[in-house]
Amino acid sequence: MEQFITFLGNNALLSAAWLILVIFIVVASVKIRLSPFKQLSPQELTFLVNRENGLVVDIRPEKDFKKEHIVDAIHFSNEKITAKETVGLEKYKDRPIIITCASGLNSPKAASTLLNAGFTQIHTLKGGISAWSAASLPLAKK
Repeated sequence: MEQFITFLGNNALLSAAWLILVIFIVVASVKIRLSPFKQLSPQELTFLVNRENGLVVDIRPEKDFKKEHIVDAIHFSNEKITAKETVGLEKYKDRPIIITCASGLNSPKAASTLLNAGFTQIHTLKGGISAWSAASLPLAKK
């Protein structure tokens, strides 16, 4: 224990950096658990689509969507969701909706916006299309 305290004292900057990283990880974990929407794995997304008629909404730029996307996904731009222009999604308001983006970083904000707009069953794909591809799941190409 003495060596540990000595190490911390001699490497204050390194120790502070590790402490900040640990705090960041804990805060991010708590934030995810308390989130009003659930982050789904690619397998959970598949189950939700097949069992509960879930709808995948891809918010990536249209050129990326046209290049490849999850089968039966619809494109709805992130800009429209951010501007709260959800007219095209209103008919799916009571269906499970899974928001996906390239890496899973943009979809939580879009999911929160849709929840605030009155959508009831919003989810995100953890890791986005990158996670879907990494799981070797099929992508439709136009």
